[in-house]
Amino acid sequence: MEKLTFYAVSAPEKLDRIGAYLAERLSRDVVRHRYGYVLIAMEALDQLLMACHSQSIKPFVESFLHMVAKLLESGEPKLQVLGTNSFVKFANIEEDTPSYHRRYDFFVSRFSAMCHSCDHDPEIQTEIRIAGIRGIQGVVRKTVNDELRATIWEPQHMDKIVPSLLFNMQKIEDIDSRIGPPSSPTGGEKEENPALLAENCFRELLGRATYGNMNNAVRPVFAHLDHHRLWDPNEFAVSCFKIIMYSIQAQYSHHVIQEILGHLDVRKRDSPRVRAGIIQVLLEAVAIAAKGSIGPTVLEVFNTLLKHLRISVDFELGDRRSSAGSATFSTSSKESDERIVQNAIIQTIGFFGSNLPDYQRSEIMMFIMGKVPVLGTTSQSLDTSHLGDLGTRRIQIMLLRSLLMVTSGYKATTITNALPPPFLDPLLSPSLMEDSELRQLVLEILHNLIDRHDNRAKLRGIRIIPDVSDLKIKRDKISRQDVSFMKKHGQQLYRHIYLGCKEEDNVQKNFELLFTSLALTTIELANEEVVIDLIRLAIALQDIAIINEDNLPMFNRCGVMALVAAYLNFLSQMIAVPAFCQHVSKVIETRSLEASYFLPETIFKDKCNLPKSLEKHEKNLFFLTNKIAESLGGSGYSVERLSVPYVPQVTDEDRLSRRKSIVDTVSIQVDILPGNNTEDKIDNTEEITFEALKKAIDNNGLEEQEKEKRRLVIEKFQKAPFEEIAAQCETKANLLHDRLAQILELTIRPPPSPSGTMTITAGHAHYQSVPVYEMKFPDLCVY
Repeated sequence: MEKLTFYAVSAPEKLDRIGAYLAERLSRDVVRHRYGYVLIAMEALDQLLMACHSQSIKPFVESFLHMVAKLLESGEPKLQVLGTNSFVKFANIEEDTPSYHRRYDFFVSRFSAMCHSCDHDPEIQTEIRIAGIRGIQGVVRKTVNDELRATIWEPQHMDKIVPSLLFNMQKIEDIDSRIGPPSSPTGGEKEENPALLAENCFRELLGRATYGNMNNAVRPVFAHLDHHRLWDPNEFAVSCFKIIMYSIQAQYSHHVIQEILGHLDVRKRDSPRVRAGIIQVLLEAVAIAAKGSIGPTVLEVFNTLLKHLRISVDFELGDRRSSAGSATFSTSSKESDERIVQNAIIQTIGFFGSNLPDYQRSEIMMFIMGKVPVLGTTSQSLDTSHLGDLGTRRIQIMLLRSLLMVTSGYKATTITNALPPPFLDPLLSPSLMEDSELRQLVLEILHNLIDRHDNRAKLRGIRIIPDVSDLKIKRDKISRQDVSFMKKHGQQLYRHIYLGCKEEDNVQKNFELLFTSLALTTIELANEEVVIDLIRLAIALQDIAIINEDNLPMFNRCGVMALVAAYLNFLSQMIAVPAFCQHVSKVIETRSLEASYFLPETIFKDKCNLPKSLEKHEKNLFFLTNKIAESLGGSGYSVERLSVPYVPQVTDEDRLSRRKSIVDTVSIQVDILPGNNTEDKIDNTEEITFEALKKAIDNNGLEEQEKEKRRLVIEKFQKAPFEEIAAQCETKANLLHDRLAQILELTIRPPPSPSGTMTITAGHAHYQSVPVYEMKFPDLCVY
């Protein structure tokens, strides 16, 4: 062998003839099963290949590869392993010049087939599979280092290489069911374990992928997972994409996310568990790639996920409608599976959003809020016209839950950045107040954005806090930007809390969140002016419970009273005015003795005895405006506005909303239209008695009443904030406008037409056709 090697090195032009001769001998020995001579011939070829590095080695390589192919084609496992080892040695040789005519198609196919070996002997099977994986690794190294490396990335090659590696990686998943990156094995374990060797080869393959061929390497993964139904359960799919995300170059990670989103679109009609498995994989990929994501990819991820959220809700409602009247187990299981899909989407949205930088997170918050169906808005909301009210509500809940997860942990420098008007207006829309769960989600989102010092956990639950200083509340001085925000948008926040307390379907959690909202507003946004406004709001909430114009249940009325007590107790200790604290403490102490159902610790118990009415209660059970004004006036607060009752702003949506409006517009159409029964009308005439005539003659009392009314009007315009004056004027103007519109609609009618005229009765349009022979024409028009 040494003489042959010396001869080949000294006369390199003879290498091609040497290689041809050895190849011919080896072919005969393989056919005749003389495996000893085969081993000698291959060892000679290997040594010549390793010793000679000259230009004339090219023809010798062709003979060498021809013989390796012969060995791989043989059915003898030992020869296949021998050929693989020789090819791996060849793959590790760096050639000086590229070979433009050499292709490795046969080796890719053969090595891939060896990776799927199903020999009866487990040891031989493992040996062949290891040889196949090492062969694929050699092909990858050889072609990647070659000038013509692009050939290996062609789809026909990747469709063989990637599934072969995944097939072997899957075996260890079936045995160990491990999730996440594997523990680093020793060198001996790598050589003996096909799964670990395949995983290392897969990582190496992905690490060498570039921008142009990344998709060709990832798409066969989806085909393999689909073919073997590995999305449910999806442990192996998750581990595969973790390997992919950690192996590829960071700047290409968004390509993988786009491929997952594209595959989710392709499988959108599949079973819910399959879609949930794909979304779970997306969650793991997004968790790794979130920090390096770029603008367009971020919006595409959220847009696709929101689209699939709507599709899932559509499927859920479709299954529910199809099973109406026949409650079957399969339908209920389908609905629960769709809930799994929806929860997976929400979790993915929240995790992705929470890992984004603040400037991108604020854009995503606006993007999601723009998708929420809100009455009266012309935003890019999801199409819910065919879903009905139930579907719209489900979409609203899902999107708000997504928004809640995105806003979690968001710390804005100023409240204006966290709650810009295009975001705040739809969030506080009356359309999102029609359901108890919707209101809870809106309040929790507000807590995430307002609470910049993590005080919310200390305020959890509604209770009378004995000593607020024990909570160790963190707060900073109110900035000018925050003061400006409260001047512009404070009335919106007060209005939302005020209307939220008037809802009949409130439960304990609603009152707890309303208390937390008031407390966080006090901590983060309250200067002296805001404190006065919050006290006025609390007194107005107390009046809701006492006067009960909205006919609230007794539990709600007592709950509002308990909310006011808990909040004023918190506020009085925060501003630390002794007289105010004393008045609040006295009222709470009196309630605990005489009316404990006005305190949160009692009313929110499972069994609480409710009073029959609140009209008979003494004033010492209520927080009195004059006592609060006296206590605060001595500490430098401007208490003039406390005497002006709080009135919430009226928005355009209140008139468009299906909910009852703050302004109870009176329909006069019923009284004007003919055909109404006079028996149904209520006789409002006052009975004429001696006392009534005496009051009519006595003018002094009327003059005093008029003076008092004028004084109150003047005081209101002097002391009330501009926003409230505008709100009251707007309320009157809207009421007048609505009544005028109804009167004009009834009185001003177009002339009759044979084609029919449209009349509106009780809000519904009717078309009445008039025959020509019944129409009355002016005399000048008849001839």
